[in-house]
Amino acid sequence: MPSGVESSTILADGQFVEPVEKFLAHLSAIERSPNTVRAYAHDLKDFFSYLTIRELDWAAVCLEDLGRFVAWLRLPPTARTGRVAALPWVEGALSTSTVNRKLSAVASFYEFHARHGVDVAELLTRWRPGGRGGSWKPFLAHLGARPERHQVVGLRRERRTPRELTLAEMSSLIEGCDRLRDRFLLSLLAGTGLRVGEALGLRHEDIDARRCEIAVRQRLNINGARAKSWSREVPVDPGLIRLYSDYLHDEYGALDCDYVFVNLWGEPLGQPMTYASVYRLVRRLRARTGIEFSPHLFRHSFATNLLRRGVAPEVVQKLMGHASISTTIDTYAHLGVEDARRALVAAGVLAAMPAP
Repeated sequence: MPSGVESSTILADGQFVEPVEKFLAHLSAIERSPNTVRAYAHDLKDFFSYLTIRELDWAAVCLEDLGRFVAWLRLPPTARTGRVAALPWVEGALSTSTVNRKLSAVASFYEFHARHGVDVAELLTRWRPGGRGGSWKPFLAHLGARPERHQVVGLRRERRTPRELTLAEMSSLIEGCDRLRDRFLLSLLAGTGLRVGEALGLRHEDIDARRCEIAVRQRLNINGARAKSWSREVPVDPGLIRLYSDYLHDEYGALDCDYVFVNLWGEPLGQPMTYASVYRLVRRLRARTGIEFSPHLFRHSFATNLLRRGVAPEVVQKLMGHASISTTIDTYAHLGVEDARRALVAAGVLAAMPAP
């Protein structure tokens, strides 16, 4: 963008798709994450590809067209042109959650254009009084509740328990790092639940070694890293502070840079690490340890472990930087069969299993 902010767009025959360009430029103008804007661009590319194949006007689609879009998304890519028929037993190309995410992007796109007289947004969403969902609501939350938009067109999503990293897996990944910098990064993610972008945006001034606290701040970062939620302080273990000190003494040295995580062995030397650098590290560790993981699994495992140990959800919400406690509970408060077994044994419903 002219302001220097990274944005995304989609092209058709080498030309900007004007309604999409306006929407994505608006998202960039209100400082949505470049990754979020890019995701919207990918999802709207699929929608406009569907409109082109069906020769539909984006401003005049009907509810049936949107339903057919869902069916089209589920087709294998080779069958979307209409020249190849998909057999009934062929699995859908996209998962339910991915289809619903794309529909949400389309709904947001039309809601933006509704202010300019395009009425299709009403086909995709409906108003209903707030507070009627199944999510957790605080006491007296119904007072002053406003109507909320809820998606009409969508697939029923199967609720699946997200995977966690075990303590042994986290130890193997951390021990598999050759550098103190990388060990400190993974230890930080495992011990605080920070998002990768929050870690990459850390400055030395954010780490209070005396109080064993790390501050997460919303600011512009030259490496594109972003803190999605509000500023907060997270307490950390003294061992993490010692690892940070070792990293500064043994590897960081006299480097003059405000950022905690920087390029020390690859170009551009001395510049803040980027998301791409982290994912190169992830690929190396996957090959070295045989553990399939993403950096976000550390965050998920941290929050799940806290709730399993009985830490109050509102404390976990604050540590994770969630805007709503329902996000914390819905995302992380899931139980596996062994959690259920331990609870039933503690209640005297089941007998303890014999030791192997």
